[in-house]
Amino acid sequence: MKSQYVKHKIANLISINKIVTIHYYEFGKNFTFGGEVHDFWEMVYVDKGCVNITAGDKNFRLGQGEVIFHRPNEFHTISTDEKSSADVFVITFVCSSSSMSFFRKRIAKVPANLRKNISSIIEESEATFDLMPITGVELKVKENAPVGSQQLIRIHLEEFLIMLLRAESAESTKIFPTKQSMENHLVSKTKELLQKNVYKKITVEEICNELNYSRAYLSKIFRSSTGKTILQYILNLKIKEAKRLIREDNLNFTQISDALAFDNPHYFSRVFRRMTGFTPSQYKNSVL
Repeated sequence: MKSQYVKHKIANLISINKIVTIHYYEFGKNFTFGGEVHDFWEMVYVDKGCVNITAGDKNFRLGQGEVIFHRPNEFHTISTDEKSSADVFVITFVCSSSSMSFFRKRIAKVPANLRKNISSIIEESEATFDLMPITGVELKVKENAPVGSQQLIRIHLEEFLIMLLRAESAESTKIFPTKQSMENHLVSKTKELLQKNVYKKITVEEICNELNYSRAYLSKIFRSSTGKTILQYILNLKIKEAKRLIREDNLNFTQISDALAFDNPHYFSRVFRRMTGFTPSQYKNSVL
């Protein structure tokens, strides 16, 4: 008799792909780390004391029991002042799960019941790796590391992230955003980024790196949502801005082409005509 069982595929909210570094620092007073940028996530948890954090263009002060997450490619620093030393746990990891967007620049007070998860990560890490000094860049596995210990570190970290995500929101719709809401958010962030860079030459690869998503995925959901490719949308923004600049009549066509980062005035004119039905001169004569 043929089996009627259905094999249910497990939905993974957060999946850690790789652990990069693990540190437990004991910072003295007036400690300063000048900062760095890397293409993976970083979690900073203050076990004791207080630290000053820079994340991008924002400054924060974290106290005992607080955690902050630095997204990939975000510049960040850490320091103490003359009044406070600090014990700080830092773990960096690779994760491409879309749910990680919840943690971008997020500061949270870790609930008491979740601090055991951090303790478990630290204990398992100490048993597994020769934990590195501040300059270390590669984890070294101990010869006598317990069986399965690396996997347990990943499991403890994934559990902590999921439980913290739950704890940070009381409403289940906010805890587990739908696929559609996450895609809508990503499309909105893409549009914001394109608008911000309308006067620059920005590539799809640069956009994907900034938002930490693959080109295939981002291009697919963007076109599905807007009916345009990312490049078509960029050109639409540039031509819309060009029309505004023409109406203001402060720049000539060559200057407008340069300002909007077109390769040359001839290409600008060709794109303008294709998208508006007018040459720049014809458009100017129609509005001025």
